[in-house]
Amino acid sequence: QLQLAESGGGLVQPGGSLRLSCAASGFTLDSYVIGWFRQAPGKEREGVACISSSGGSTNYAESVKGRFTISRDNAKNTVYLQMNSLKPEDTAVYYCGADSRSSWFLNGCHYFSEMHYWGKGALVTVSS
Repeated sequence: QLQLAESGGGLVQPGGSLRLSCAASGFTLDSYVIGWFRQAPGKEREGVACISSSGGSTNYAESVKGRFTISRDNAKNTVYLQMNSLKPEDTAVYYCGADSRSSWFLNGCHYFSEMHYWGKGALVTVSS
């Protein structure tokens, strides 16, 4: 089967860190643009961080610049989101998505509803 699977979510205190992983099975990620998206309760899904297929280009939401880092290891067929200095407003379900098209990525990292593949999401809760 072809799927993405997120891992690494959990409960952290404000100022803490988490690293999310997105692993692909059934296909290889090296030809896909990858995005991390999040959806907080009662809010629309939004783009967080995106990375080109080669890893040479990245885009971030303004709210996470300087705190989050997206990276990929195509040899491991995995994409990561390192989240530092977490804030309560970062609380959300985080999804990874993969798409072989790049046009949506060229203008930033905004939510793209028609990704070829979606993970089921990982809950990140930032609370004291």
